[in-house]
Amino acid sequence: MSEEVKCACGTANVGIFACSGGSNVGQIANKVAIELTKQEVGKMMCTVGIGGRIKGLMKSAEGSERLIAIDGCPLNCTKETLELAGFVPDRHIVISELGIKKSKDLDLKDEEVKEALDKIKEILQSD
Repeated sequence: MSEEVKCACGTANVGIFACSGGSNVGQIANKVAIELTKQEVGKMMCTVGIGGRIKGLMKSAEGSERLIAIDGCPLNCTKETLELAGFVPDRHIVISELGIKKSKDLDLKDEEVKEALDKIKEILQSD
């Protein structure tokens, strides 16, 4: 029997969608989604699969009680992708709005990933 996944908000089935764009903040969004999955806050799902309307991935999103979109920058590609597929994220977070400046440097700084993760966990716990 599998153990039920719960986020800080108490919802059992949380889908986490992240940007994985070509910037530091896009890659931080992706890394944070991985960490949130490892910490059982929710389950990382495939944003690109939603954009491609892959049936199994669409069903997984439909089956989620709560959707979290994590974008790297104000282009909001993750949120837009979800909305174009008919999903409205329950929570939308933008990494560049957390005090991390967007750059083309893909060598992530551990302290920025930790800073983003801590702030996102705080935001999710306040819901």
